[in-house]
Amino acid sequence: MLTDERRAYIITKLSHVHTVTVQELVEELGHSESTIRRDLTQLEVENQLVRIHGGAKRLRKTVTEDSMEEKSIKNSQEKQRIAKYAATLVENKELIYLDAGTTTYEMIPFLQGKDITVVTNGVPHAVSLSEHAISTILVGGVIKQHTKAIIGSIAENQLERFHFSKVFLGMNGVDATYGLTTTDIEEASVKAKAISQANKSYVLADRSKLKEVSFIKVADIDDCILITESLSKETEEIREITRVLEVSTHDLHSHT
Repeated sequence: MLTDERRAYIITKLSHVHTVTVQELVEELGHSESTIRRDLTQLEVENQLVRIHGGAKRLRKTVTEDSMEEKSIKNSQEKQRIAKYAATLVENKELIYLDAGTTTYEMIPFLQGKDITVVTNGVPHAVSLSEHAISTILVGGVIKQHTKAIIGSIAENQLERFHFSKVFLGMNGVDATYGLTTTDIEEASVKAKAISQANKSYVLADRSKLKEVSFIKVADIDDCILITESLSKETEEIREITRVLEVSTHDLHSHT
């Protein structure tokens, strides 16, 4: 096997597992230990993996955050399908929480006509909810300019006063090992507080968020139910850890 082929094999393997040993690679590739170690060293130089004693581990990726406007144009159709399904889970007389985020924002038109009250920390969400004649409570606090999310201790303290039947959250990263992550420590605290105040918490994530890891952990992946369009072979491990609702396999008129 050529050098490039060996190294491509190693990177592909690490996309499926978190760590790999030198001995495993020696047996699978049929090359000497010294050759495999040289491959791992070079791949680390190229920022493709991280060397550990006796092998290597997957490079932990980080996710930077786009503005609300930039997020809204990415995977927009998939987000709408996820949002439409999530809205079917909301029943009359419920008090729910809508986290700031573009996919939760897409839920709002599908909530119109329901007898519910919505608490949100998203400024655009509050405006849209009001325009759709939905009873709305906007929590107070500091407005994060980039995403128009309200964050900080004031928001957290207000959330402590509510008990939600359901919470719907956006997330920057969803990973089986590293959990649910986001880019801002204060926003992570608000999300975590909302989860703690809920009967059920749902994370709405299009496929671009799966197997991604951002700066700050919000919660373990099994603290929430994941709503996504579908899982691939690479992300199937998530199903072993938490409940997953796949939009493509559900009747959009059913309740869960």
